[in-house]
Amino acid sequence: MAMIPASQLVLTPDGAVYHLKLFPEQLADTVILVGDPHRVELVSSFFDDIEFRVSNRELNTHTGYYRGKHISVISTGMGTDNIDIVLNELDALVNIDLKTREVKKEKTSLNLIRIGTSGALQSHIPVGESFVAGEMALGLDGLLYFYEEAMQVIEKDFTDAFIAQTSYPDFLPRPYAVKASEKLLKQLAPGCITGITATSPGFYGPQGRVLRLEVVDPLMNKKIEDFSFRNQQITNFEMESSALYGLSRLMGHEALTICLIIANRVTEEFAGDYQPYMKKLILQTLDRLAEEGS
Repeated sequence: MAMIPASQLVLTPDGAVYHLKLFPEQLADTVILVGDPHRVELVSSFFDDIEFRVSNRELNTHTGYYRGKHISVISTGMGTDNIDIVLNELDALVNIDLKTREVKKEKTSLNLIRIGTSGALQSHIPVGESFVAGEMALGLDGLLYFYEEAMQVIEKDFTDAFIAQTSYPDFLPRPYAVKASEKLLKQLAPGCITGITATSPGFYGPQGRVLRLEVVDPLMNKKIEDFSFRNQQITNFEMESSALYGLSRLMGHEALTICLIIANRVTEEFAGDYQPYMKKLILQTLDRLAEEGS
C-alpha cells in the first residue's frame, strides 16, 4: 500500500495525530462526542476509572471505564469543520498504521455517539426535558460533497424532496441527508423522540436568527418546520450531525446523535437550568452502552 505523505497525514513530533494529540492506545472503540470541552469532565466524572487525559485547543479527551465498558469522551468544539478534523483523526488512529503511514488491511469500526444540545423545530417538542435522537441528519453545510464517494451514502430521494419543497436557493451549498446507525438507534434511542436532525453551518443567519443582519430567506425555518417526506419531519437544528453521519458511513463507523432540547424555535422558548437533564441524558447513554458491553 502507498505511504500517506506527511503533509496529508499530519502527526506531532512524537507521532500522535496532530489535532487530537492522541496515540492509538489512548482511544476506546466506543467514543462519546460532545461540543463543549467542559462537558468532557462532566461525562468522565461518572467513570469508575480514567486511564488517559489529553488536551489540545478545544479538543479534550478522557478515556476510561464505566461499569466495565471502555469508553472515550472527546470534545469537538462547534461545527462540521471541527467534525471533519476529529472524524478523520479518529479513523486514522484505528485504521492507519501511524508509523508506516499505510492504511491497515483489517479495518476497525468505532461507535460514535454525539451528546449535545439543540433547538426544536416542531412546536410539540417540550423544552428542557426532551431527548431527540436523529434517525437521519440533513446537512446544510456542504461538507460531505468534498469527498468523492459522498453520493453512495446520501439519501437522494429525501434530499431532492427537501430542495423541492423548500425552494432551496441554488446559490447555497446543496443539502444532503444521511442515515444514522440502525444499531445505535436500537440500542440508545428507546424513550427518545426520533426525527430528522438538521445541521446548520452557523448559529445565527444559517439558523434564521436576526440580530443586525437580515437573512436571505426569512421563511426558511417555517419551510423546514412544514417539510414532510414519507411521514418524516425535521425535528431539530444543531451544527455537527450531518458531517458525523456522512463521514462515519463513508469510513465504516457507527454514528448517532442524541440531543437535549434547550430551545424551541417555533414557540421561542429557551430553557433555563437544563443541566440536570443533561446529566440524565449522559447517565442514560452510559448505562445503555455498559449494558451492551456486559
